[in-house]
Amino acid sequence: MDVLRSHGPAHRFARTPDPAVTFAEHEDFKALLRDSGTRFKVQTVAEAHTAGPSFDIFTAAIGSADPRAPAIGFFGGIHGLERIGSQLILNYMRALLFRLEWDSLLQQQLQKVRLLFMPIVNPGGMWAHTRANPRGVDLMRNAPQRAEGRVPFLAGGQSWSPLLPWYCGRPGAPMEAESTALLQVVREQLASRPFSLALDCHSGYGFDDSLWFPYARTRRLMAHLPEMFTLKAMLEQSMPHHDYSFEPQSNQYLLHGDLWDHAYDQAPPSHVFLPMTLELGSWLWIRKNPRQLFSRHGIFNPIKAHRIKRVLRRHVELLDFLTRAAHAAPGWLPRPEQRALLYQQASAHWRPRRAP
Repeated sequence: MDVLRSHGPAHRFARTPDPAVTFAEHEDFKALLRDSGTRFKVQTVAEAHTAGPSFDIFTAAIGSADPRAPAIGFFGGIHGLERIGSQLILNYMRALLFRLEWDSLLQQQLQKVRLLFMPIVNPGGMWAHTRANPRGVDLMRNAPQRAEGRVPFLAGGQSWSPLLPWYCGRPGAPMEAESTALLQVVREQLASRPFSLALDCHSGYGFDDSLWFPYARTRRLMAHLPEMFTLKAMLEQSMPHHDYSFEPQSNQYLLHGDLWDHAYDQAPPSHVFLPMTLELGSWLWIRKNPRQLFSRHGIFNPIKAHRIKRVLRRHVELLDFLTRAAHAAPGWLPRPEQRALLYQQASAHWRPRRAP
């Protein structure tokens, strides 16, 4: 069986778009799936409702059908205003499709690794031009766990009102449909495997690009610190001139309800699941074009065409590196006798900051 071609209902995406009830990234995703024929296995994992249209939330997967093969998931659009993350993933997906026509090394790679894409987790928020979903919930604050220390006012998550930003949802209420869908996808298609990675693409924090990993709720360090430390060393060796800061999110601030904290804690202890968040530093775009401050879209995304192209071009190497790292995981994962020393070295490197 040709594992590079899995059956997906591409004919579903042949409808003529209505600009009043859709948005560019959603149409780009559907066009990409339509153009891919049967290469991607497409699933509808949830439906997002708005005051107007409803949107299906899709995943697309390609590569090995072996349920024990290593896998990597790429996620975007959790915050509806941060469109550049979705655009980055869609750009990478389309590049893969073109390369599959001629790249025999990529074809061989996909026989041993699974690639999963969920580029628009929050289509309702993206359609409405809001950070939160249509119910006013910030999906990255929506998991049930609470922070173990002080969080930034509002930004760390609040349960008072959806009229205020960073709303976690009503205490004790079920998680939102979009959050539940993401966690189900992670549980069934990534964390169920002996090894998996996840990269969630965001924007809007600082002048630098950052790679954050759990935890966000606590300054305690994750159990798989040796694996994350090894991955960081590989990144620095493979991309010696990269500008990413690579650290636990708690080294920046704590927050309530982080989805990736929850997904990581729910993964089987015997499996290695390494989730990361790519935080694109949008303040740099604002510094170069201060007028973006007067646009809600411009605060979180590059506006000028040449900067959009630069962002899409700049991070492709990272996505490709992580795909190759997933494929090659058996060769670089620390051996049991190495983990204690690596944990000690990683702990010293990422020593938790003292709580404010």
